[in-house]
Amino acid sequence: MSRSTAAERAATDSRRVIKVYAALARFYDGGFDWALGPGRRIAVSTLPILPGDRVLEVGVGTGLSLPFYPPGCRVTGIDISEPMLEQARERCDEGNLNDVDLRLMDARDLTFPDGSFDHVLVPYVMSVVPEPEKVMQEIRRVCRPGGCVFIVNHFRSDNALMRLGERLLTPASQWIGFRLDLPIERVTATAGLETTAIRRVNLLGLWRMIEMRREAIAEG
Repeated sequence: MSRSTAAERAATDSRRVIKVYAALARFYDGGFDWALGPGRRIAVSTLPILPGDRVLEVGVGTGLSLPFYPPGCRVTGIDISEPMLEQARERCDEGNLNDVDLRLMDARDLTFPDGSFDHVLVPYVMSVVPEPEKVMQEIRRVCRPGGCVFIVNHFRSDNALMRLGERLLTPASQWIGFRLDLPIERVTATAGLETTAIRRVNLLGLWRMIEMRREAIAEG
């Protein structure tokens, strides 16, 4: 596939994601949080967040994670869907969540300087974005050296029969916003991010939480 064709396909996929999540915004919490909420809460509670830390949440959606962050940290949430962000803003207003900055942004092109955040949380995004490697490179760039990056996502199964089912179902699942057959290596192979732990979360352990750390800059 040529570079121009790949870029055109990525742009098409991105437009589809925006359209899908605009339609899902009002129903997302009731339709998905029962299955995905536990992993989200485990990730926030496991991040080693200290008072004053700067946290970036990529794919903040309707803001389901926001009430669980510890007091004293500063959270920036980004999402590609304005209707989802509208729900997140309502959640912040209702919960008096004042240390939250919500922005419309494409995760493939983060408009933050290098090392802007102490930690980055990425819940249920990697199987949605059209260019996972580009997203991971941006996440690494904006996380400070020594900071943590937590990814929560469904990845391609280790079981051959389940892998076949995921591959067959992915063309249909992509039309409702995600793919089932994403290899975990497309995340764990990111240069400059060390994987420190992988644990299974959510219903039947079908999702995984990858704990990573941005490599420190060598002195000398």
